[in-house]
Amino acid sequence: MQKHISFVIPVHNEEATLKMLFEKIQIVMSQTEIDNYEVIFIDDGSRDYSWREIADLASKNPQLIKAIKLRRNFGKSAALAAGFRNSAGRIIFTLDADLQDDPAEIPKFLDHLESGFDLVSGWRRKRNDPISKTLPSKLFNTVACWLTGVKMHDMNCGFKAYRKEVLESIKLYGELHRYIPALANNLGFRIGEVVVEHHSRKHGKSNYGWERYARGFIDLLTVLATTHYLHKPGHLFGGLGLFFGLVGTVSLSYLIVIWFLNLGGMNFGPIGNRPLLFFGILCTILSVQLISLGILAELMARNVDADYVDKQICEIIDDSDVDV
Repeated sequence: MQKHISFVIPVHNEEATLKMLFEKIQIVMSQTEIDNYEVIFIDDGSRDYSWREIADLASKNPQLIKAIKLRRNFGKSAALAAGFRNSAGRIIFTLDADLQDDPAEIPKFLDHLESGFDLVSGWRRKRNDPISKTLPSKLFNTVACWLTGVKMHDMNCGFKAYRKEVLESIKLYGELHRYIPALANNLGFRIGEVVVEHHSRKHGKSNYGWERYARGFIDLLTVLATTHYLHKPGHLFGGLGLFFGLVGTVSLSYLIVIWFLNLGGMNFGPIGNRPLLFFGILCTILSVQLISLGILAELMARNVDADYVDKQICEIIDDSDVDV
């Protein structure tokens, strides 16, 4: 029987909190009277006894817990992707294992999903984290929301709820788990937010820092490219090619004017040794290469994801089978 809800929880060195987190989820789910659920723990290369704790919980609760162990620390996106692939729920929650996300907030997410949203993200309005974590997070969220056009207060909050079809439409790698709302929004899914309480960390230490946000910003470029130009790459490369072509044309035209003025008796100096000449030639060559690359990319895009339009259909009403 298909599960109604799956909780996907990536774990990295969180042995002290796992049992308590599972018990909190059990309490909340008993209050909602939903007993058709599963909890999926993914050990992402922990160096403590997290896996032993997960295995123990799974052996005692085989009907509720799935335990997945990755060979090494592949990162949160890989851990989440493994959990998503092995989930059976029609609704999928993600939350961190450090108890900073409160399972008591689960009913809020369910209410928002029932109101018509496809993805509901937590908004940690008041964060209980050191400034070394909140500052880069706030900077990241501001830039990411501005560039992607998604109106959210806390895009990188790990506490989220999804309809399964959202995650079936998105492929995760790198640090793309941060951008699931942007990717889902681009596919036409409805995105919502709910204010959640954020607790201070009592066990272990955070694994996040400036370096992860730096990698996240690089992946942001990937998101922008895939959401805007995946099925029209010629617009990206062609636009860049036209820009460099314009710069090269203006530069060389300026030098040609000087050359004619020199022929007319005016002395503006030789143009053969001017850096602008080499710059103009470089821009022209780059323009031709980019436009050619854009044409090639368009030809390749024709054969990639040919059923793209079909994937965007959420409902069809067809009376063609009705006898007239």
